[in-house]
Amino acid sequence: MAKPGSLPVYQQVAELLIRDIAAGRLIDGERLPPEREMASGLGIAVGTLRQALKSLAEKGLLDRVQGSGNYIRAKSDPASVYAMFRLERVEGGGLPTAEVLSVDRLAKSPDLPAFGTSAEGHRIRRLRFLSGQVAAVEEIWLDGDIVPQIGADDLSESLYLFYRQRLGLWIARAEDRIGLGPCPDWAPARFTHRPGAPLPLITRISWSQGGQSAEASFTWYDPDTVRYVARLK
Repeated sequence: MAKPGSLPVYQQVAELLIRDIAAGRLIDGERLPPEREMASGLGIAVGTLRQALKSLAEKGLLDRVQGSGNYIRAKSDPASVYAMFRLERVEGGGLPTAEVLSVDRLAKSPDLPAFGTSAEGHRIRRLRFLSGQVAAVEEIWLDGDIVPQIGADDLSESLYLFYRQRLGLWIARAEDRIGLGPCPDWAPARFTHRPGAPLPLITRISWSQGGQSAEASFTWYDPDTVRYVARLK
C-alpha cells in the first residue's frame, strides 16, 4: 500500500468504504464494527482508520455518535476518487489499484478513436486490481498536447486524480461503449486469459472541463471475477 503513486492508506480505506456503500454492501443506518476491531480486520492502525472515517463523515456518508458508534448514511452518488471507475467485484465494491506496465509517447495509431488535437499521445498500459484481485488490463491514451512527457513514477493509481493535481485537467464526462475484443498480446501472465481470447472490452472517450476530448482508453476485463456496473438515478 506504500508503493510510489499509491493513495494514502486512509484514503484507500475511505474509497473502499465508499464503493461498498455505492454497491449496497453497506446500507443506510448500518453500524460499523468497533474501531479497534475494524482496524484490526483491515490490517491498519486505529489512527489511520479514524482518518478514513473522518473523511466519510465530511462527505456526509457517516454519522459518528459519541458513545454509540459509527453509522452509515448512504447516498445514491457518493463522491469518490473512483467515481468513473465502473468495474466491481462480482459481489460488489472492491478497492481499485493499478500497476503501471509501460508509459510511452507515440504517434497515435490510425485505429484509435478520434480525440485531442495532437498527432501524438501518451500510451499508458496498466494491470488493474480490485481489492488485490487481478481484474483487467487497460491501455489509456492521453493527448500529447496536454503535457510534454509523463513518467511511470509520476502517476498515481487514480489517473483522474493525477490529471487534476498535476496537469490541471478535470475529466468532466466520459462515454463508454461495451463490446468484445481480443485479449492484447502485451497482457502479463498474471492476467490469466491468453492473448487473442475474446473478452468484454470497454472503449471510453473522455472530455475535459473545457469540453475538449482529451483521452481514449481500452479496458479488457475478466468476466469471471468482475462486472461493469453503471447505476442510474
